[in-house]
Amino acid sequence: MTELYTYAVARIRALETALFSNSTIDQLIACQDYRQCLQFLEERSWGDNETSGNAEAMLTREEEKIWELVEELSIDMENFSVLFYPKLFHNLKAAIKEVCTDDRERHIYYEDVEIPGSVMLEIVKEKRFGELPENMRQAAEEAYESLLHTKDGQLCDVIIDRATLEAIYQAGKEAKAEIIRDYAESTVAVADIKIAVRSQKTAKSMDFMKRAMVECDSIQADQLAKAALNGTEAIREYLLGTAYAGGAEALADSPSAFERWCDNRIIQTIQPQKYNSFTIGPVIAYVIARQNEIKTVRIILSGKLNDLPEDSIRERVREMYV
Repeated sequence: MTELYTYAVARIRALETALFSNSTIDQLIACQDYRQCLQFLEERSWGDNETSGNAEAMLTREEEKIWELVEELSIDMENFSVLFYPKLFHNLKAAIKEVCTDDRERHIYYEDVEIPGSVMLEIVKEKRFGELPENMRQAAEEAYESLLHTKDGQLCDVIIDRATLEAIYQAGKEAKAEIIRDYAESTVAVADIKIAVRSQKTAKSMDFMKRAMVECDSIQADQLAKAALNGTEAIREYLLGTAYAGGAEALADSPSAFERWCDNRIIQTIQPQKYNSFTIGPVIAYVIARQNEIKTVRIILSGKLNDLPEDSIRERVREMYV
């Protein structure tokens, strides 16, 4: 197994040289307009012949390239399940909302997951929740019954979003790879912080936050929720005493700075893998780095398409892995 990872990591090291650095992102932001941005990306081999001039198709193709690489490296996809949970649970949420409401048109599904959208929709329609993975079944039934009888879409979201975080955290606890454990811990902690900040802004109750948050080792959810009831400054004070003090500083800056910090915290979690050559860590880190890169490019393209000034776009961009 070590020999397999040694080869895979050597391949990843070569590919890392093509990852966008912060200076590359600066060059993309400096492009005069949306069309020039697309040209910039195409010159760096983003997309393929069939995606020319189509930003969404280009970004989708880049996502596909990630998993084609993983397949080439012959690494079991189970190692990446923690990264697929958000998409998988999204499909569950979309299917429940389509079945339980009159809205049939606007639900988007992911097909590159264990249960594609069309299959998930049939499972929910026929209430075959026992066919779902064990970590989805209870949330699926609870969210379905809740939305069917209360029509409360937000409650449906909370139930499924919490189940997503619980699945990620459990996968982290069971993982052999340190990077998956660290990624899961950071992901859940950052999600809890986001919930606290948004709950404070919208005057949500303690009960709401308890239902939405998931306990983890690095954040005391109860204390964070209590801080949220006392205002933004109380949240900042709590965070300053944790490993997430940077979030307190970002929160004092601006909402977009805070959102950027949330994503940057994940990238900072995986950066030590640059110096690890004998485990699966660098491969997983590369996948996360590529997804972050694609997300950042999407933010920039959206800003250019909407004629946002460079400073405004720059405030939203994420930190790069390299």
